[in-house]
Amino acid sequence: MSRSAVSSPPSSVRRRGAVVLTALAVFLLAFSSPGYADPEEDELSLDELNERAQALEEEYNAELVQYTSAKEEAEKAADEVERLADELEEAREDVALIAASQYKSGSFDPVIEIMVSSSPEQMLSDAALLGQVSHISGARVANLTQLKEEADQAKEEADAKLAEAKDLIEDLEAQRDEVLEKIEKYESQQVPATTGTGSVPDSARGWGFDGATPRMAAIRDEIISTFGAPYPVGCLRPGDSGEHGSGRACDFMMSPGGVMPTAANRDLGWRIAEYAKANADRLGVMYVIWEQKIWDSRNPGAGWKPMSDRGSITQNHYDHVHISSY
Repeated sequence: MSRSAVSSPPSSVRRRGAVVLTALAVFLLAFSSPGYADPEEDELSLDELNERAQALEEEYNAELVQYTSAKEEAEKAADEVERLADELEEAREDVALIAASQYKSGSFDPVIEIMVSSSPEQMLSDAALLGQVSHISGARVANLTQLKEEADQAKEEADAKLAEAKDLIEDLEAQRDEVLEKIEKYESQQVPATTGTGSVPDSARGWGFDGATPRMAAIRDEIISTFGAPYPVGCLRPGDSGEHGSGRACDFMMSPGGVMPTAANRDLGWRIAEYAKANADRLGVMYVIWEQKIWDSRNPGAGWKPMSDRGSITQNHYDHVHISSY
C-alpha cells in the first residue's frame, strides 16, 4: 500500500514565490525605521546642549527658560520618533510574517506581488490601488506605507526642533560677554531709578510680596503704580528653582488664577509685558513671559518666542505676566 505523498507547490510557483519573496525583502528594507541618532554620535546632541546651557546658567545665575522650552519640544519630538519607529518595526514584521506564510503555502496575495513589483515611489503614489484593496494583507501593507511616511516626517520635525535648541544656545553663548557686563552693572546698582512711588495698595500684595529683592521690588512697584493690579502680585516662593526662589521674579495676576482673563485684562497683560520689555535695560528686567511667549533680554533679537505647552492656563502663563530681574 503506497503512502499518499504530501503535495508541494509546483516548481514554477516556487520560483515565482522566491522572486516575490526576494523583492519583498528589498521592499521591507526600504521601510526600515529612521530611528533617532544616538546622543553620543549625534552632533546635535541634547546632552551636549544641556551641558552648555548649565554652564551659561551658572554664569548668569539664572534659568535659561527659553532653552528649557526648546529642549522640551525637542524631547517630545524625539519621543514621537521613537514611538513611530516601534510601530513601523511591528508593521514590517507583520507583513513579513504574512509573506512567509504565503510562500510556504505556495501562493502569494496579489496585493503583495503588486507592491513589491513596483518602485517605492510608484507604490506610494498609487493611493487609488491601496484604497481598493480589501485583503487583510493589503491593508497591512498600506499601513506600513503610511507609518513610513509619518516616521520620516517625525524625524524631520525632531531634527528641526533639535536644531532650534542648538541655535538658541549658540546665540546665548555669542552674547555671553554682553550679558555678564549687564549683570555686573546691575549688581553694582541694586535699585534702579524708577517712576514708582514705592507704595502699593493692600489689594496688590500677594504671596511673598515682601520677599522680593530691592531691584525686583522697584520694578514691581513701578508697574503697579503705572498700570494698577487687578489681582494680587506674588513674588518670593521659597524652594522654587527659578528666580521666584530668590525673590528676583514676580507674577502679575490678570485673573484669580487657573482661568482665562477677561479681554480687558488680556490687553492689560500685554501692556505690562511690553512695558517691561521696553524698559528692560533701565530697570534690569531679565525676561518676561506672557501667554506662552517669552522675551529674554539675554537674546533680545529673538523677539517674543513661543514656549512649549505645559498643559495648563497657569503653567502656560495665560493668567499672569511673569517678570524676572537680574
